[in-house]
Amino acid sequence: MEIKYICTYWGCEHLSAKEFLTKVVTNGYKGVEINFPDDADFIAEFQVELQNIRNTSNPDFIFIAQQVLSNKIETVAEYIERITDRLEFLIQLKPNYINSHTGKDFFSFSDNCKIIEICDHLSKVSGIPIWHEIHRGRFSFHLKSLLNYIDIFPKLKLIADFSHFCVVSESDLHDQNELLCKIYPNINHIHARIGFEQSPQVNNPFAPEWKNYLEQYLGWWKEIIEIQKKKNKENITITPEFGPFPYMPQEPFTKKPLADQWETNLQMKNYLQQNL
Repeated sequence: MEIKYICTYWGCEHLSAKEFLTKVVTNGYKGVEINFPDDADFIAEFQVELQNIRNTSNPDFIFIAQQVLSNKIETVAEYIERITDRLEFLIQLKPNYINSHTGKDFFSFSDNCKIIEICDHLSKVSGIPIWHEIHRGRFSFHLKSLLNYIDIFPKLKLIADFSHFCVVSESDLHDQNELLCKIYPNINHIHARIGFEQSPQVNNPFAPEWKNYLEQYLGWWKEIIEIQKKKNKENITITPEFGPFPYMPQEPFTKKPLADQWETNLQMKNYLQQNL
């Protein structure tokens, strides 16, 4: 099974679409994962440059669009209208997949199920897979409660970002391994970021003090990949996803990042290429 490494747009917001995509290709990534800014010119340039890449150097270059709504005081019905509008917009851009930050942790189980059903319907009608990211604040925020949704939606497609489970449970999940294994068959995409009990991101995953966490996450990712291999999947995608501030810790007063975000993600890609 081929592992394809995807580059996050997160942290590259200062670049034009062409600059970003050129940097992605130059550094050996096989695709991009992007939460689009509210900028029609950027989106238009992105589409042109994406097509240029596919026409010239990489016809299988992967485009993952992110659906991430800002927090807003609203009813469930108003939220459903917003997420539907956003997904329909992203579908028009024809991504390979959509990463959806779906629902809210304080919505009822039945309301979140209704939202998942809407996402599922849009996916079926459009033919574009919609994956749901494991994330704080969404329906998927907590490992044990997520299993209740999988009981209702056994084919639910998930993105593994286990750093959020660690923070929510204030645990390295060693006491929840049996539960964690139950969601592995539903994982279609991995966000390769190392978190710990108090934060979704360590300052630098290759510092010796984080060695045990790095090895633990690597073990989780290996288990997911082995299960997907047994399902005869041809490939799986991984996005090294260390983020800028506020995920990246800063020095006090100077606000200097404690590590270089771009280089950390690149180093994680190289590390996984050697160890997976």
